Amino acid sequence: MSPALRVGIDVGGTFTDVVVVEAGTRTIVARVKVPTTHGAATGVAEGIIAALRRALAAPGVDVARIAFIAHSTTQATNALLEGDVASVGIVGLYGRLGWLEREQLRLPPIRLGPTAMLSPSVAFARAGDERALERAVDTLLVHGAQAIVASEAFGVDTPARERRAVAYARERGSAATAGHEVATTYGLRARTRTAVVNAAILPRMERTSRLTADAVTNAGIGVPLMIMRSDGGVMDVAEVARRPILTMLSGPAAGIAGALLHESVTDGIFIEVGGTSADCSVIRRGQPQMRPAQVGGHRTMLRTLDVRTLAIAGGSIMRFDPKGRGLAALRDVGPRSAHIAGLGYACFADPAQLGTARVIGVRPQPGDPDDYLALELGGGFRITLTPTCAANFLGYVPPHNFARGDDEAARSAFTCAGAHFGVSAEALAHAILVRATDKLHAAIQELIADYELAREDVELIGGGGGAAALVPFTADRFGYRYRLARDAEVISPLGVALALVRDVVERTILAPTPADIVRVRREAHERVVAAGAAPDLVEVTVEIDARRNLVRAIASGATAAESKALVTTDEANDSEKKAAAARALRANGAALAEEACAGTFVCYRAAGAHGDTCVVDSRGVVRLIARRARVATTTVGHSQRVLAALIDEMTAFGDVGRALPEVHLAYGTRLADLGTLSEVAHVLALAAEELRGLGDGVAVALIAARRNA
Repeated sequence: MSPALRVGIDVGGTFTDVVVVEAGTRTIVARVKVPTTHGAATGVAEGIIAALRRALAAPGVDVARIAFIAHSTTQATNALLEGDVASVGIVGLYGRLGWLEREQLRLPPIRLGPTAMLSPSVAFARAGDERALERAVDTLLVHGAQAIVASEAFGVDTPARERRAVAYARERGSAATAGHEVATTYGLRARTRTAVVNAAILPRMERTSRLTADAVTNAGIGVPLMIMRSDGGVMDVAEVARRPILTMLSGPAAGIAGALLHESVTDGIFIEVGGTSADCSVIRRGQPQMRPAQVGGHRTMLRTLDVRTLAIAGGSIMRFDPKGRGLAALRDVGPRSAHIAGLGYACFADPAQLGTARVIGVRPQPGDPDDYLALELGGGFRITLTPTCAANFLGYVPPHNFARGDDEAARSAFTCAGAHFGVSAEALAHAILVRATDKLHAAIQELIADYELAREDVELIGGGGGAAALVPFTADRFGYRYRLARDAEVISPLGVALALVRDVVERTILAPTPADIVRVRREAHERVVAAGAAPDLVEVTVEIDARRNLVRAIASGATAAESKALVTTDEANDSEKKAAAARALRANGAALAEEACAGTFVCYRAAGAHGDTCVVDSRGVVRLIARRARVATTTVGHSQRVLAALIDEMTAFGDVGRALPEVHLAYGTRLADLGTLSEVAHVLALAAEELRGLGDGVAVALIAARRNA
């Protein structure tokens, strides 16, 4: 039987990329790149469809073998930044609190971009009054609302009235959403604001998703289209009709997913470098870091990846002082790029054309200053100097890399520009990279400080077509370890192709009991299964925020259609597993000891590594590095007793109280993270739920890592 295929589509600002990957081996079968069709009548969907058709026509691609297809998109983010949104009306349902609820439901205008504002209107109806509810919807539609939001205090507990308002609005032909659909925790104003942003992008996102889904169906692909979420997972395309806001930042999320799933990054700072911008994010213990999203400075109840986006990249253009001499004439690098300015890269030019080059200043876009550097060649053709050109000239771009250009062209261009300013070609190229990497290093230092990373342990992982332009020079200049991801130029569509179905359930619960924790976990499991995940492939992590009385369960899993495709014979031998652990622990392989073995996992410990443990799976992929950890091997039947003793041993006590260890269970093919919990009973309840249905004799490895109190 031929291996199943996974298709990933990434819609970027400049290009739309499609990759087709074999599910088991993760071998790329086809890759296609087409310009993103922002200005087309059907928007970016036209480019998606064109790229998909080309990919499906590639040799080795059999439509019948496709088990998964998904795409990421910047459309939601771009729509908000550009103000290309629907007008929104709020049906404010109020009850006993009356004026207080109405005050919370009157939202001030929300700033979307430099000039774009979203100003929702509101019509009130007393909760339970059906006629008033319908009048409120009708009034909003008559006054021009294109999308309706229904919101009620405590609607997360009793959502029936919000649902009725949404159903009536849809009967009237309007797009509609409810507060409880986008957030399940208390906070009427923040939840309503989140729903308003969601509603504002509903019509546009529905249209694009429908066109893309139709293209998938018409191509004979027998699995549903999935859409990338902003947290690195995917959701069924039908969910876009309810919660398009979840696709915000799905572009950067795709790159991070690629780093996690294709490059198998466990810890590091992932830097995806494109032509216009670079996205920086932290990966810790195999997990991306999250934060609450803000729109126009206002808090929403959407959690997105913590991505720091910089206006510096492989195609950024040098700015200069027309009257300056020497390196002092270099004013800046960026924020405009060669792509935006319509200029070619010097390192990709024909060296024969550079003999007549002269330095000029250009204005990339109307309203920009005219101090961006270009080289004008014969016939009026213009190119520019970029960090990619400088990195090629100075030897930082490896052979056969996507960013590899022509050495002679780069040298000629920098020689010409250097002569104009009275400096050597090498000095000018070095100065451009210094100015560019100053900005990148500032973001790296900020992430190190924010997440309290040990600088000596930080590894930079470069992704994106421009990674070689900035990451090697940054690492060399500031003393970091680094690597360029495999297939870096298509890391984002690879992340989409390999992503898992994901959903998050949040509940506000005062003093949650073990039964509450298990209930929220089961709800997350059920929701992700309903979204298309195979039940036996779902993993759930639970977090408790005691200050906010918040219980959060994060569920993810592969789709049912591809469950068989995940079986792979790509097994690593013992020496390969040990070598992977040695690299991760930065230890001598000879000093490694096998600490435990359960299911398909092996746990290694290195002498003198302060109790650090590395968990490696059957493919030789490092799945976990647990600092200051203890490992106990037991069986399901004895797991509760052994786990309770291990938690007691590894609990830390300090001035602010106690901190339970971080606990993972390894068994079969699963490595389960029990989350960040503060009560022993909660940990034991989740462990029992995780192991429910297994035989008492099944082997389990318990990994507990000490946390600071």
